[in-house]
Amino acid sequence: MKLNRVLSFGLPLGLMLAGAAFAADTKPTLNSGDTAWMLISAALVLLMTPGLAFFYGGLTRTQSVLNTMMMSIVSIGVVGILWTLVGYTIAFGEGGNALIGGFGHLGLAGLANQLTGTIPTYVFASFQAMFAIIALALISGAVVERMRFGAFVLFGALWSLLIYAPLAHWVWNSDGWLFKMGALDFAGGTVIHISAGISALVAAFVLGPRIGFPKNAHVPHNVPLVLLGAGLLWFGWMGFNAGSATAANQQAGLAFITTLIAPAAAMLTWLLWESSGDGKPTAVGAATGLVVGLVAITPACAFVSPMASIVVGVLGASASYLAVQAKHRMGADDSLDVFACHGVAGIVGALLTGALAFTTGSGKAWGAQMLVQLISVMTSLVWAGVGSFILLKLVAAIMPLRVPASQEIAGIDISAHSEQGYSESETGLGAPVFLGGD
Repeated sequence: MKLNRVLSFGLPLGLMLAGAAFAADTKPTLNSGDTAWMLISAALVLLMTPGLAFFYGGLTRTQSVLNTMMMSIVSIGVVGILWTLVGYTIAFGEGGNALIGGFGHLGLAGLANQLTGTIPTYVFASFQAMFAIIALALISGAVVERMRFGAFVLFGALWSLLIYAPLAHWVWNSDGWLFKMGALDFAGGTVIHISAGISALVAAFVLGPRIGFPKNAHVPHNVPLVLLGAGLLWFGWMGFNAGSATAANQQAGLAFITTLIAPAAAMLTWLLWESSGDGKPTAVGAATGLVVGLVAITPACAFVSPMASIVVGVLGASASYLAVQAKHRMGADDSLDVFACHGVAGIVGALLTGALAFTTGSGKAWGAQMLVQLISVMTSLVWAGVGSFILLKLVAAIMPLRVPASQEIAGIDISAHSEQGYSESETGLGAPVFLGGD
């Protein structure tokens, strides 16, 4: 495999640089600049999960804000340990096949003093762990205010190992069948956003709607928290996308600037859609639009020009906005529109990667690349969708998925965590009450 081809695939770069990407007589050496950049990028991506907690928390009711945020925070613990024990080797273990990695790196064994490209393999494994963490946290937005915390933790553990890790192997490992086919996903459009989006939609179907849905409106309890979370996500996403170059190079620079431009275009597009007719531009709309733009540009960020990234942002935001408007017709109560914002924007971004990419070096004709992109999208939808349904049914056979109706009405924070996000004097609500039929 030629070096320029490997460079085009972003995240799997690290694994392949030590092998086929280099000639046999060229030994990779550690680069302190690349290592420093990747340490920073990994930390930036870790920040995204608390940022998501703020984003999701602000969108929910006062009485369930802690439970909502805890579903994101607990993902760091659950996935962090599982990735160390077995997730990394399933996704990136050497000596695997087209479907699964080799098991030589259980417990991250064999990575000491090893390099992935020009960075320590421990750094690469850490960077990858952050991706696996936020992928699970994204799903929680569809089931907040009604799923038992323990059930979410068990489902998340199984999902991370059995759904996410194999899909990451297929797309980002040189042994993976989608990688060999030439699928382009620089930083996680298919692996993270499409898989999490469709899993969230399936979970919403399996759990059933919140009490009172869709008759009663769901109103965010704290819009400033939503804006704070969106800002932290955008900040962290710079490491998410530009860090996927696994080096401080021109490719990282392109990914960085497109990650600035596409969300800006998506935000303005969302506000224009909101303002059409008698509508008003909203702060929640601005936050949602920029997040949708980040999702859409993720698979394409280092494959498209800055001008093309505007197109990605506009089309991604438009598709997601229309999907949100059609939410009630889908028949599922995806509480925080995870599928509309992450699944739909991820699909648009993945397909536009094939349509607009100019830096791939793959040599594929436009139509051939689009077919490959479509196959990768459909694979993610089917694998994660069907797999999530099976896992949810398995968890349901072990424990109830939903909290009792009384707890759902009152809010889950006290019953699940013996804590509440705000004091009675801050909320003016007294004991938890049922607001608006949510």
